[in-house]
Amino acid sequence: MTKAIPGDVADVEAAAAPAPRFHTAVHVRWSDMDVFQHVNHARMVTLLEEARIPWLFEDDRPTVALRNGCVLADLHVKYRGQLRHEDTPLDIAMWIEQLRAVDFTVAYEVRAAGAAPGSPAAVTATTQLAAFDIETQRLRRLTGPEREYLAQWMPA
Repeated sequence: MTKAIPGDVADVEAAAAPAPRFHTAVHVRWSDMDVFQHVNHARMVTLLEEARIPWLFEDDRPTVALRNGCVLADLHVKYRGQLRHEDTPLDIAMWIEQLRAVDFTVAYEVRAAGAAPGSPAAVTATTQLAAFDIETQRLRRLTGPEREYLAQWMPA
């Protein structure tokens, strides 16, 4: 048995409030399933991408310019349970895990339709996205409004 020592990292993590989550419903298509009747890995990555659109790329978002230049730098997906066509629409919760000058990391929890919010996620994932200037073919710094918008989705 381990004990948290006051001021210990575990103590700080326990004190931090969880990040606010952006939830969106994403529908599973019949073609998203593989021969074993669960959502295929490549299709899951696409569903995560579709979930980001209403959160980051809609016209009324301060991050709308990212749809003109944003690259995926890193991706991790962990499967903790199966998701099937009948689990649609999936509830995908997203928040910002890390925010830096040119990039940010999005964390995800994917649950079947109707699953309790506190239940274990069937899929957890992270994607590192970087702001990119198409004309110069270089990374660019996130703007002030972009950073402010993304920062509101980080743990307190």
